[in-house]
Amino acid sequence: MDKDNNLVKKSMIKVFKKNIGMVILLAFAVLGAVITSLIPPHILRYIIDNMLAQNSHSSNNNKLLALAFAYMGALLFIGVFEFLKEVILTILGQKITKEIRYDMMGKLENINTLFFSSNGSGAIVSRFTNDVDAINSLFTDGIIGMMVDCFKIIGIVISIWMFSSSLGIITLLLLPIIYGITRFFQGRMLKAQIQNRVLVGRVNNHISESLKNIQMIKSYSKEEYMEKNYTNYLLDNYKTIEKVNFYDSIYSPIVQITKAIIIGFIVVLSSKELNYLGISPGMVAASIELISNLFSPIDNLGMELQNIQRAISGIYRVNDFYNEPEDGIKDNSLIVGDIMKSDKDVMLAFNNVFFKYEEDDYVLKNINLDIKKNEKVAFIGRTGVGKTTLFKLVMGLIKPSSGSITINGVDVYDVPNSKKRKIFGYVDQGISIINGTVAEQISLKDNSIKREDIENAVDFVGLKEYVESLENGLDTIVVHDSLFSQGQKQLLAIARAIVLNPPILLLDEITSNLDSITEERIVSVLKKASYSHTILSISHRLSSMVVSDRVVILENGSIKNVGSPEELLEMDDWYKSHIELEKLTWG
Repeated sequence: MDKDNNLVKKSMIKVFKKNIGMVILLAFAVLGAVITSLIPPHILRYIIDNMLAQNSHSSNNNKLLALAFAYMGALLFIGVFEFLKEVILTILGQKITKEIRYDMMGKLENINTLFFSSNGSGAIVSRFTNDVDAINSLFTDGIIGMMVDCFKIIGIVISIWMFSSSLGIITLLLLPIIYGITRFFQGRMLKAQIQNRVLVGRVNNHISESLKNIQMIKSYSKEEYMEKNYTNYLLDNYKTIEKVNFYDSIYSPIVQITKAIIIGFIVVLSSKELNYLGISPGMVAASIELISNLFSPIDNLGMELQNIQRAISGIYRVNDFYNEPEDGIKDNSLIVGDIMKSDKDVMLAFNNVFFKYEEDDYVLKNINLDIKKNEKVAFIGRTGVGKTTLFKLVMGLIKPSSGSITINGVDVYDVPNSKKRKIFGYVDQGISIINGTVAEQISLKDNSIKREDIENAVDFVGLKEYVESLENGLDTIVVHDSLFSQGQKQLLAIARAIVLNPPILLLDEITSNLDSITEERIVSVLKKASYSHTILSISHRLSSMVVSDRVVILENGSIKNVGSPEELLEMDDWYKSHIELEKLTWG
């Protein structure tokens, strides 16, 4: 991937180079829109001064008709150029958006896993959606639009100055007044609209939470409380909508009144009595039309400035994302079969492993442990001692701050992610259901996994009969979670983990949310798997796990004790009390 740290600039340059013809056409459309917008007032001036003010003749009538068609033709060309400009801007904007999101997805695939520890999914999705859309508006409704509107304003001022320098000075004085009025109302409307979006989100969130927790609400008779909160949210939202509607309704009349006052002022100054400006009736009419046209680009400038400010914020956020650290370069030449071919007794080795998240204290400290082939090792300890972090290190998802973890002498962090599934099978407390068939829930749409392997995995975990009872068996589309019970989902997760027969299984609290009968079924499947796999497990209920050869007790991020369950009962008071408490609790 290109390491240019300005993703937005890189994407824009790439799109412009690929679509150079369209960029030239855009420049032509912009120039045409600016020039043609200035032509109708000049035609109007000529008609009034040279045609209507003189006596009518047949030749003049023909010329008047031709000028009328020219006037309408100019308006038509204005529409054509504006349409062409908007179409090209939309196409180029979408191409830039696609290019940015494509590069961002490439970045996401290589980004360091630690990024996800400090950034929630909602914040990441916002980078891909809201921030990129804001950048798109920079191009479609920001810089180009501002350039066009500035050129139009300059063209209008020059055209009026050509009629009368005094009127030109008046026009220049009007610019800040018109802009000030526009920005005053736009700022307040924007503030009210933002507040309205926040309150709409609060209302929607309240509805969602109410539906999600409806049983609890009814059980604790909290209907009146929830209804009261909902009413307050609706009332607040209604007030902001009133503000938006008020500013929206009053803005247009104020602009029209301001325009009428300016036009009246020009007409008075141009009257025969005063004749202050010294311009003809045609010039007065043309000036009135030009000044009327002045309001639209000034109005647009305010919105374009807001779009540019919003887009700049989006650019910073997208570029910050693009500059996040990536995983190191993996050795794609590593062959899984070669890694696993070893006569060594030690399969997995923790070598002086230390780990901390950024500037925090060390989560894991001086972890040294050798795990043999087909050994069953359970990691226990109080919540927060680093057990799950240890599993992430074992799978090479994150890199130790110092030290290393090796599998048959190969650093697990150097194994490409695409090959890890053949080495590690990971099962946690739940399973993420994807859009697809039952078979695809297991294969995760990996075409290299054979149908036979999927069938064997389903049979191994004891789901064969149930899957065969479904309408299309393994080809049944999983529309919603209710197709499987909680226990069946956990068995499905085990099938997903073992479908490629990886030598190492990692089990993270997989029976914590299950009833005792379902738990026994899961444990029996895991015992069957234990004969041919190295198993690392985390569990608070030791009796519910596969019988372990060794138990590792973690305390304050370090290994406090290691030994067989029998040895630890004799030499570790914490382990002994843990077992006794479990017996009293679960019987």
